[in-house]
Amino acid sequence: MDIQLLIAVIIGIAILLFLILRLKLQAFLALLITCIVVGVIAGMQPVSILNSVKNGMGGTLGFVATVVGLGALFGAILERSGGAQRLAQSMLKLFGISKAPWAVMLTGFLVAIPVFFDVAFIILVPLIYALQKQTGKSLLLYAIPLLAGLAITHTFIPPTPGPIAVAEILGADLGYVIIFGFLAGLPAAIIAGPLLAKHLSKSMHILTPNDMVSDSKVPDNAPSARVILIIIAIPILLIVCNTVLGSPLFDEGSLPNAIIYAVGLLGHPFVALIIANLVAWYFLGVRKGFTKKQLLDISTKSLYPAGVIILLTGAGGAFKQILIDTGAGKMIAEALSGDFFPPVVFGFVVAAIVRILQGSATVAMITAAGITAPLLGLSETSAPQLAVLVIAIASGATVFSHVNDSGFWLVKQYLGLTEKETFASWTVMTTLIALVGLVVSTILWYLV
Repeated sequence: MDIQLLIAVIIGIAILLFLILRLKLQAFLALLITCIVVGVIAGMQPVSILNSVKNGMGGTLGFVATVVGLGALFGAILERSGGAQRLAQSMLKLFGISKAPWAVMLTGFLVAIPVFFDVAFIILVPLIYALQKQTGKSLLLYAIPLLAGLAITHTFIPPTPGPIAVAEILGADLGYVIIFGFLAGLPAAIIAGPLLAKHLSKSMHILTPNDMVSDSKVPDNAPSARVILIIIAIPILLIVCNTVLGSPLFDEGSLPNAIIYAVGLLGHPFVALIIANLVAWYFLGVRKGFTKKQLLDISTKSLYPAGVIILLTGAGGAFKQILIDTGAGKMIAEALSGDFFPPVVFGFVVAAIVRILQGSATVAMITAAGITAPLLGLSETSAPQLAVLVIAIASGATVFSHVNDSGFWLVKQYLGLTEKETFASWTVMTTLIALVGLVVSTILWYLV
């Protein structure tokens, strides 16, 4: 083992955590500084260091910037149309009050596919207030399933930014990520959602905070739940169809070239999301009376948070490239190779450590992906296994949300909990999601 490279990695990670935790430096800048430090200590020439940063940024952002931007546009119009509230109320009507925890879990699971976690939670939280007041039961009975559905989709299923960023850094196919995201996400949502909520509501009777508005009225011109579901399904189905047609299930020449061409074009994430945006723009915007100026304002504002995620992902790609170009990544991979410590476990552990130390799930996912990527060069890793690795890293980045995570305080504020109650509910929920994700990922790693 090269001691100089080992020292470079250890000091680099220590500096990264110091800059983020102690100096409160923006993670984008902290990652770029870490790249330069690792390169200098590893003995790289200045031009080589900066070329690695440039290549890592450029190679990652070519895909991520487009998909994250299109995803943000897509989610914004769904949010403003009132479709999320309509979908929630339709689910409640379908399931009934007795099954309301399952209805809100499924609603959260679906809504968070196009809409950012915190925005989706704020949109839907009046619904759980209304349910609590109507039934008199603990607010946690409805809040935990909703949060579980939102958190799982936001972490596991594209086009949400986290899995997109990790998939691009690792070179994973988004179609497989979607498939395995659903396979890991559904059991995690059930266990960390309705089942956990039933248990917590018996010991913690939480009422709706008095200072919180509980108006869950759906706008009169909101689109139907059916329309919302169809629009959400469009990009997912197109991307998955493209993945399935490109898999070993279909031999070369088994389908007409015209079909392969059409699916290959329409099923690419770029085109699939463009189609979803155009459909949403028309049916949720133009048909519902939005002016062109309003639609332009909605779409423009939606890109502001996307910009932060895009730059952060690019810095993560630069960090990965520095580890590869210095040879540090190969050294880590060789030291950790073996059946007793597979990449899924390594990726989970690294993401979990970074998540617990600095709080941000996105930073944890991107950092872990950069450190884990070099492991993939030592052995043949199939396309499905790469997607499973994305889910494992996402699982690790979900674990043990606590006081350094903005989500912890968002939940505490809106549910009117004490810090102790937030630990006993939200933190337990995120940890359960992570552990279920790890178990499912490990099983899938050896099956696919």
